[in-house]
Amino acid sequence: MTALLFLPLLLPFALPPLARRCLDRLAPVTALWTLTCAVLVLAGASVAALGALVLNGLLEVPVLATLGELVHPLRTASDLVVLPAAAGATGVLTVGAWTLARSAARQLRAFRVARTQADRRPAAGDLCVIDSPHPDAYALPGRPHRIVVTTAMLRSLAPREREALFAHERAHNNYGHHRFLLAAELAAHCHPGLRPVRAAVALAAERAADEAAAAVVGDRKLTARAIARAALATQAARSDRPDFAPAATTGPVPRRVAALLAAPRRRSRAASWLALLVVACACVSAGASAAGVLAFHHQVEVAQGEAAR
Repeated sequence: MTALLFLPLLLPFALPPLARRCLDRLAPVTALWTLTCAVLVLAGASVAALGALVLNGLLEVPVLATLGELVHPLRTASDLVVLPAAAGATGVLTVGAWTLARSAARQLRAFRVARTQADRRPAAGDLCVIDSPHPDAYALPGRPHRIVVTTAMLRSLAPREREALFAHERAHNNYGHHRFLLAAELAAHCHPGLRPVRAAVALAAERAADEAAAAVVGDRKLTARAIARAALATQAARSDRPDFAPAATTGPVPRRVAALLAAPRRRSRAASWLALLVVACACVSAGASAAGVLAFHHQVEVAQGEAAR
């Protein structure tokens, strides 16, 4: 049982290199969905495994075993394995919960400030223009969705480039990309091996919005030029927007511009196998976690004398 619970704690470390390959080989939307689903499954499996390890160690304590109504000792591995594993799992869960709470509080404050600032300004449809000397533009989720852009950003772009920028941010709102960013942020606090995947999910969301904007304006070169100029304008600017509010100027912009200027990648068999490998990694982790938790639950029932009834 203990060996099964260690597998979901090791598999997340295999996802970051696979995520980088997914960004190169898969279509942006496919990569976004594949990575987000995989990171959520891996995060859930690792938390379940950590919880089972903690409970396994707690039931080794006589007082807690009595409270759990155990009439027989738990059939576990040696205390040299169980107790250190339980202590380590407790530490990982505690640190993860603390960092998640801090991040959630910070992001909530930033979202409230951005939302209040946008709601105070008159909007033209979903477009909200803020008078500021700092160039910035981003998609602000909420009800209703907003595309927030500063006057400095508008002055930095030509009229058609503005259309491409607005199409990019509108794609973020239309397809709910903030949900993918929130999922990746949550998973990053569940397991340290999943932290590098946040950047991969964010890049996949930006690439998906790039392609959507290029389809709307009908000009890939124009879209690439608009993103590059917007990124150059915001290079030295400071933004207080929340991390889950996607923006065209985030991520490795040269890589995104190069992808827009290149011909769209055709789906290949290697890309399909790569996606299947990511899915298989998530499924194995989920299966091992479920099997380990069920085995632990059965051992507790045996120790309580219920399995023999």
